Amino acid sequence: MKIIIEEASPGEEDQIIIRCREIDDQMLKIISELKMGQKKIAGSKNGNITMIDPANVYYFEGVDNKVFLYCKQNMYETKLKLYEIEEDYKNTNLFRASKSIILNVTKIKSISPAYSGRFEALLFNGEKVVISRQYVPELKKKLGL
Repeated sequence: MKIIIEEASPGEEDQIIIRCREIDDQMLKIISELKMGQKKIAGSKNGNITMIDPANVYYFEGVDNKVFLYCKQNMYETKLKLYEIEEDYKNTNLFRASKSIILNVTKIKSISPAYSGRFEALLFNGEKVVISRQYVPELKKKLGL
């Protein structure tokens, strides 16, 4: 893989151009990392707003018309809706794990089969998340299984 870096002219917008024969897993991973690093997500906790790097989010959960994001040790509320997160971060390491959860696959320590065709993911922060049966094929694809 060849990497070319050119300095932009003053006033010219920064841009990234990817030229490849095919979009394979390696290219998708590069694109995912670029997308994840671009935006920060506003999370509120105790009246304070914190800007959070999406790569640090373990999972998002929708509860009672609110969306919470969980990091290694902290939980924040965000104004984003799950469908907005899913759309903004498609083709990244985030994927829909159930009707109410979007999970970051890079934070999965292990997975194991659960009841009724579901899977259970143990995350690096010790939490467990259930992956619904209908989303298991997407999980397997994301993990390369």
